[in-house]
Amino acid sequence: MSPVLAGVLQLLALIAALALAYVPLGDYMAKVYSSDKHWRVEKWIYKGIGANPNTEMRWPAYLRGVLAFSAVSVLFLYLLQRLQGHLPGSLGFAAIDPDQAFNTAASFVTNTNWQSYYGEQAMGHVVQTGGLAVQNFVSAAVGIAVAVALVRGFSRSRTGELGNFWADLVRGTIRILLPLSVAAAIVLVACGAIQNFSGIHSVGQFMGGSQQWNGGAVASQEAIKEVGTNGGGYFNANSAHPFENPTPFSNLFEIFLLLVIPFALTRTFGRMVGSLRQGYAILATMATIWLGFIALMMWTEFAHHGPAFQMAGGAMEGKENRFGVGASSIFAVSTTLTSTGAVDSFHSSFTGLGGGITLLGMQLGEIAPGGTGSGLYGMLIMAIIAVFIAGLMVGRTPEYLGKKIGTREIKFAACYILITPALVLVFTAAAMALPTPGHSMTNSGAHGFSEILYAYTSGANNNGSAFAGLNADTQWFNSTIGIAMLLGRFLPMVFVLALAGSLAEQKPVPATAGTLRTEKPLFTGLLVGAILIITGLTYFPALALGPLAEGLAS
Repeated sequence: MSPVLAGVLQLLALIAALALAYVPLGDYMAKVYSSDKHWRVEKWIYKGIGANPNTEMRWPAYLRGVLAFSAVSVLFLYLLQRLQGHLPGSLGFAAIDPDQAFNTAASFVTNTNWQSYYGEQAMGHVVQTGGLAVQNFVSAAVGIAVAVALVRGFSRSRTGELGNFWADLVRGTIRILLPLSVAAAIVLVACGAIQNFSGIHSVGQFMGGSQQWNGGAVASQEAIKEVGTNGGGYFNANSAHPFENPTPFSNLFEIFLLLVIPFALTRTFGRMVGSLRQGYAILATMATIWLGFIALMMWTEFAHHGPAFQMAGGAMEGKENRFGVGASSIFAVSTTLTSTGAVDSFHSSFTGLGGGITLLGMQLGEIAPGGTGSGLYGMLIMAIIAVFIAGLMVGRTPEYLGKKIGTREIKFAACYILITPALVLVFTAAAMALPTPGHSMTNSGAHGFSEILYAYTSGANNNGSAFAGLNADTQWFNSTIGIAMLLGRFLPMVFVLALAGSLAEQKPVPATAGTLRTEKPLFTGLLVGAILIITGLTYFPALALGPLAEGLAS
């Protein structure tokens, strides 16, 4: 079987699996967030944190809950790392340095999971399991909660109430993420992923010395790493490590896990707004971009010119022989079009244009299908921009899902789409202008610039993957990327929730003959075009200096 055919067959199998899970998972999540029943364990949690889950919140109160919970989470995870040397199960590892502890705390709380450290050489069992794995659950649940709040803004009228943040947080964790992760961890253990709390041990003699590995609860953390679109690996090699991703089947299974909730949330959206066809339109937009990026990535990686690439059947440097070019391309596109950041190959080793595709995937805002929750609310923001553009062309007030998109709403949407590019470009420019950050680049020229651009794109978009050629463990990068992650996560949420509150206060507008039919293929095409054009206009100059220049020169 040719490598190209193998890649195509894996893609078809992945699409079939996602299609089978789409309806039941999407409907189940809609029931979870629409139910007025509380499980007994949930009641215990509410009592423990002193929250009343039946109290409806307006958007400022909902936002305060998001920010307060996240601030406490950052502080807790920071202190856990700083105290690691005094904790049991630390495997003899010392406390994490202040700048790296801040970076890691910001990273995992914001669902970014950027890692400027070697997991197997820095973090003990307590920090890995009691700190990082916990944040993998709750940071993903926060993202879904904010998305659900925006959906309620569309579905409700004449009220500013968006639900209860604490109820949404707990339900997302207990009823959705935890069961899926338990099932996924069992599958990964069956595939060969390790799950233990063993200490450091030697695994063999190599070149006169022994190679040492520590065990850990890898399968369980790998499961929520993908299900929650987190991405932080137990080991530095991430999903290229055989302890995390042992077989080609586990590799395809992990891709399925990181895509299943973001895609299924479009069904949840359709259920909650009372129109499944609206959900299908959003799904079609996501799927079109995702499939288009995979086709481009496979073409660049399989058909790159040069005898070495032709002999290898594609650009194999930096890719696992277990997975090959096809599976690595699917993984790379899926992890950068979501906010996952897990990798089964090193993106720095991709062809120049291939690396540019991973960059562009993040720069789109990770909305095809995006992260758990963040992908859906990012796509809905772009849908509002698209109907606004359509309204300008026909000279009428734009409407979406029966809500008028007026001056206030479009300002919130515009602020949302401007924040992340501003963070990426400003921090990249500062790093390139100052002398010290440049010393961290492994490569010079266009590829070196791409390393810096990729780092801030990954951080500000809460992705977490790296080009793997940049030494990011410096005070400059730990601090600035940490700030970019926090601002890139929570500033957009401010505008999402403000927009949700504004929409919920409106009364429904009846559809007329002049209303844009947002469930039709025409709107899907308009939305895809708006996403690509807005992103292209924003990032094209930076991409031209990095991956495009490198790709055209090769």
